[in-house]
Order: sequence, then structure tokens, then C-alpha cells
Amino acid sequence: MLKSSLSEDFILKACWAQLLKCPWCFQAIQNPNVEGVQERAWAAVVPLVAKLKTFYEFSQKLESSLHCLLDVLTSADSTPTQHLEQKQALARQFAHILHFTLRFDELKMTNPAIQNDFSYYRRTISRMRINNMSSDSGSEVNNELANRMSLFYASATPMLKTLSDATSKFVSDNPEVPIENTTVCLSTMACVCKVMLETPEYRSRFASEETVLFCLRVMVGVIILYDHVHPAGAFVKTSNIDMKGCIKVLKEQPPSSVEGLLNALRYTTKHLNDETTSKQIKNMLQAN
Repeated sequence: MLKSSLSEDFILKACWAQLLKCPWCFQAIQNPNVEGVQERAWAAVVPLVAKLKTFYEFSQKLESSLHCLLDVLTSADSTPTQHLEQKQALARQFAHILHFTLRFDELKMTNPAIQNDFSYYRRTISRMRINNMSSDSGSEVNNELANRMSLFYASATPMLKTLSDATSKFVSDNPEVPIENTTVCLSTMACVCKVMLETPEYRSRFASEETVLFCLRVMVGVIILYDHVHPAGAFVKTSNIDMKGCIKVLKEQPPSSVEGLLNALRYTTKHLNDETTSKQIKNMLQAN
């Protein structure tokens, strides 16, 4: 489904680097009557919108893939733990999806100009239609798709929101599957990641720091999904996830490498600010 984390990270960085190299849209907005600037902006923004469209369409494929994975990993023929042990290839694919999701959103948060560039694209397309002009883009984004893409990229963490919504939808659409099957699957993955990260014997086997980041992203990803589907959330005392231990592991890493993950816990979870969340956990997650 996904290539290795290294190649996927390389592809993401390359695509986002291209998206960042588009100063013409800002100049075009500032100079709406300068034809040369408008032409350069249009030539620059069309291929970038095509990439945004590809990312959006890929998010839909991830949503579908996640549904299929959860369908198998939570089925009643075995316990969630047995599923994870017996179907390690599927568990690995789930982990890769979570890693990609967190990495994508980390990079997206460093590129706030996306919404402005996409808005410029939509305004220009509308103006061309009114004037009966051809966009000559070959891959024009229609209004319906553009609306969906706008909603997608309006989120600070669009991929994570897609997976959170998909997990919640899976639970609500499958009432015959006990919710515990899903939450135990997620909490078990969080526990495995935490133990691997905090145990020197296991951590010494990691080939690189990228492997450490992979585990950290997966751990944070399953915590967020758990918090969205469990009625009481991940932060309550009775949670199956050791949140204090997980946050401690995160805070032991170089701040520059985990700030995005800590922000994901701060701002994309559902129950952090509930009264049932201990003051200690809230203090641990306070931004410096």
C-alpha cells in the first residue's frame, strides 16, 4: 500500500518543497491588474493544485484502506491482541498509514500559504468561466471537488482528521462489533510503541532515529484515534493507554522532533480538556 517510510518521507518533502516555491500567487493577489504577474502565477499554481488534488484523493484511499484494516483487526473470530499478533503484515500497514498521516500533517502545518494559493486558483477559474476563457490546465478542479478540497485543507491536520472521522464512522456503522474491539486494538498498539521506545534493550535495535520517529508518530496516531472513538477518551484514569508514560516518552525526545506530535495531542484530541482529565496530564501537555 505504502512504500518504506524513508521513500515516503522523501516524496512528501519533495512535494511540499515544490508547494512552498510559489511566490507568484501572493504577488498576483497584490497586483490583480498586472497581466504578466497573473500569467506567471497561473502557470505556477496549476501544477501545485494538481498535487493538492492528488494528496486529497489519496486521503480518500487511506480512509477506505483504514476501514478495511479495522474490519479485519476488530473481527469477532479473535481478540484484538490475537489479530495484531497473527496479522502482523496488516498491523504494519496500519502503522505505515499512521506514520504517513502524522508526517504529512507536520509538513502541512509549515505551509500556511496553501489556502491562499488554492483560493487564488478558484477565483481565477471562476473569472475564466465568466469570460468564457479556457484554463488550458488539462486537469481543472470542478466546483464540487474544490469545495471538498477547501474543507480538507482548512483543517490544521487534514489527514489526521480524515482518519479520526473514518475511525468514528467505522464504529458507528458497525454496531455489531463491540467498541472494545477497536479501542483495545488501538491501545495495544500504543502500548507496544511506548514499550519499544522506553526500553533500552528494544530501542537499541532501532536502525536509525527515523525508526524512533516512526514509532512516536504511530503511538500518537493511535492515541488520537482512541480518544475519538472511546466514550470516555484516552485521558481518563480508566483509559487502557498509559497517557502519562506516553507523554513522558515524547518529552524525552529532542523538542524539535516532537513538537508537532505534542501539538497534535494538544489540539486534535477530543477529551484533553474534559474535567475527567487529571491536572498532571494537562500540565504535562501545556505548551512552553
